[in-house]
This record gives sequence, structure tokens and C-alpha cells, in this order.
Amino acid sequence: MADVLFRVEGMSCEGCSKRLHTVLSAVAGVETVEVTLKPGEAKIRFDSAQVSEPALREAIEDSGFDVVN
Repeated sequence: MADVLFRVEGMSCEGCSKRLHTVLSAVAGVETVEVTLKPGEAKIRFDSAQVSEPALREAIEDSGFDVVN
């Protein structure tokens, strides 16, 4: 398992953070997700044999948010 922390911009409410949590949780290989509205972070534990860090970044950006790492 691997862990990654993304700084995420564009979340303005709890609904945004819940939506992002749902999207990331649905990605194959993701074990756990913690999304916090403030300070705007997504902490993800994932199986690097099933999903890559760039693919997780893409899932966040495809959801309408910006990754600022």
C-alpha cells in the first residue's frame, strides 16, 4: 500500500468534499480516502499495483477540482 496527500482547490462546501470522497472511493485499488474541506486536502491510501498516483490526480481533476502539489 502507498499513501499520497493532494492539496485540492475548488471545494467550497461539504457537498464538494463528499462528492470527491465518493469519486475517489470508487477508483479500483483505493483502500481509504480522507477529504477535508479546510485546508482542502485529499489523503488516499491505495494499492500501487492497481492504480497510480497520476491516475488519482486525474480522477480529482476530472471531478472539477484542481490539484496544487
